[in-house]
Amino acid sequence: MSTMLKLFCALTFLLPVKIYSAENAVLITFDGLRWQEVFGGIDENLAMHSEYSVQTEQLMQQFWRSDSSERAKTLLPFLHNTVFAQGSYVGNRLQNSCAAVSNNWYFSYPGYSEILTGVVNPSIVSNAKIPNTEITFLELLESNSVYAGQTAAFASWDVFPFIFNVERSGIHVNAFSIEPNPADEYESLLNRMQTDIPTPWPTVRNDFFTHQYALSYLRRERPKVLFISYGETDDFAHDGEYDQYIYAAHRTDRFIEEIWTTLQSMEQYRDNTVLFITVDHGRGENPLASWMHHSSQAATQRPNSGLTHYSDGIVGSEATWLAAVGPGVADTGLLRTGANCLTSDRIAATLMELLDEDFRNYNPAMGSPIHELLESAL
Repeated sequence: MSTMLKLFCALTFLLPVKIYSAENAVLITFDGLRWQEVFGGIDENLAMHSEYSVQTEQLMQQFWRSDSSERAKTLLPFLHNTVFAQGSYVGNRLQNSCAAVSNNWYFSYPGYSEILTGVVNPSIVSNAKIPNTEITFLELLESNSVYAGQTAAFASWDVFPFIFNVERSGIHVNAFSIEPNPADEYESLLNRMQTDIPTPWPTVRNDFFTHQYALSYLRRERPKVLFISYGETDDFAHDGEYDQYIYAAHRTDRFIEEIWTTLQSMEQYRDNTVLFITVDHGRGENPLASWMHHSSQAATQRPNSGLTHYSDGIVGSEATWLAAVGPGVADTGLLRTGANCLTSDRIAATLMELLDEDFRNYNPAMGSPIHELLESAL
């Protein structure tokens, strides 16, 4: 062997080699859950505020701890003790770790489209029920025979069929409505329960139904790529009910644990499924009342926004967080980014990379994978 060839082989050996082995991916979103609670637990000022919490005593007894780290673990035990402990996460701005949206609006349709498509479309400027011209990574994967008929989405908000553009994509999306073709007696029962139990909001259902429909589908159909969006945290926050916002966050953490436990109990998913968790936008912090809202300056200054008195927008509502665990994800824990925030438009490509799919073969306009999250070996 020549000296040059030996040198080439040696250098090749030293290059990082992908060892991703995920065969399935589950992407889950908490709508509008602030990084402040994720990493610091309940906010004492809001929990003790008579206008925002009618259950102050119960809230403080259950969730208050003097140490912020313990408060956070008490609020979101699965996220901290499993996902953060075994994977990687970003977004604790008090620890030099930054995640953010790339879109200019800081509300849900632009946020979810950015997460799911990897593209920031400047024409998406509202939450209106307009079919998305961008293509989600689920739809892109459906073009591959390995994933055809193997993706699904479940959500509490009724705009998701438009975000996924179901008329074009054909993806199975159960959002807000009952299951039109219940597969068994349990789904028929869920349909009756959702019909008979009053919906808390005109466009968002209780997350319990989203969770149970998703679990039922997961166990029966066993999709390779699953998206679940829980919505209660955002809507209770908009209602100014901090106690219910906290209870919803804690409940959703338990729902996600059940999804993960179910995955690990099934041979198809055990130890070969990546779980990715994130949020579509942040919320305000100062002034105190801004915790209820989220919008950029461009959004608040629209005449019909109802938020024009926030002349600088809802400061901080661009701030997000994200976490992942599973094969191919580094077990680094907190990733310190400095001022170089990791952005939501890179999530779709990251998930495709973990599935050993090159996003450039599907849509090269997508944000690039977040390699800081990914495991590599020599």
